[in-house]
Amino acid sequence: MIHYHHCPLCNSDTFKPQLEIKDFSISGESFVVCACPHCGLWFTQDAPSEAESSRYYQAEQYISHSDTDKGLVNRLYHLVRRRTLKSKQKLIEISSGIKGGSLLDIGSGTGSFLHTMQSAGWNVTGIEPDDIARKNALSLHQIDTFPPERIDSLASNSFDIITMWHVLEHVHGLENQMNELHRLLKDNGKIFIAVPNHTSYDAKHYGAYWAAWDVPRHLYHFSPAAMEFLAEKYHFKINARRPMWFDSFYVSLLSEKYKTGKSRFISAMWTGFRSNLKAITDTRKCSSIIYILEKK
Repeated sequence: MIHYHHCPLCNSDTFKPQLEIKDFSISGESFVVCACPHCGLWFTQDAPSEAESSRYYQAEQYISHSDTDKGLVNRLYHLVRRRTLKSKQKLIEISSGIKGGSLLDIGSGTGSFLHTMQSAGWNVTGIEPDDIARKNALSLHQIDTFPPERIDSLASNSFDIITMWHVLEHVHGLENQMNELHRLLKDNGKIFIAVPNHTSYDAKHYGAYWAAWDVPRHLYHFSPAAMEFLAEKYHFKINARRPMWFDSFYVSLLSEKYKTGKSRFISAMWTGFRSNLKAITDTRKCSSIIYILEKK
């Protein structure tokens, strides 16, 4: 168990409990989310340690580690994923001006994104902690990915692009992870980090039932202000922000089920639409945001 006496981002001791949230998807346990007023980070108090965390991922419905399409939410997830893989490739190539460079995907899951980029001519490397996901990446896409402890063996300044698609919020050892990103990235490279935004409309609408809290798997809960603080602390600058429009719908579907016990499709779509509408003029209000970072 990890009990924080200081904020894991800024080391302040002035944080306060904010919400008590249930793990609806796997354990049924409840966890307190604390808020730091100094840097803006919210974080899960008394989350499982890295050694204890595996049992909170051991469920078929945790679909980032599997390829199941059972149920409405899973089918929607895979339908959207097929569309977003190419859009991620396009975003990377347009933002970086590079085609066919070196790419590291941290938290690569079953390798679908790596496969898309490799097929487009990129030299890809994947880091994935889950044994089953790594085996699936090899069997499904013939891509050999590596456990996190192998990251030390990767050469410094060796990647044009590093991606973390909804991964940073899961990582134990935030400081070490950010330092490794800085070490591995080329001086003119870019990092793409996608995280949920707890200041979005759908987060406020669902409160403790918002599915993107995803405690205790999500150790940190980022706002745009917290991401700015994070980038500055570790000698990056945020070059751009890009919205993830589909996330509001997917998260709202899960949130409706958690709140009402029913898959209220129309209600979820309406909430997702309203969330996106509020974010059209300000990406900082989007349900999930892709932050594009570069070294200072």
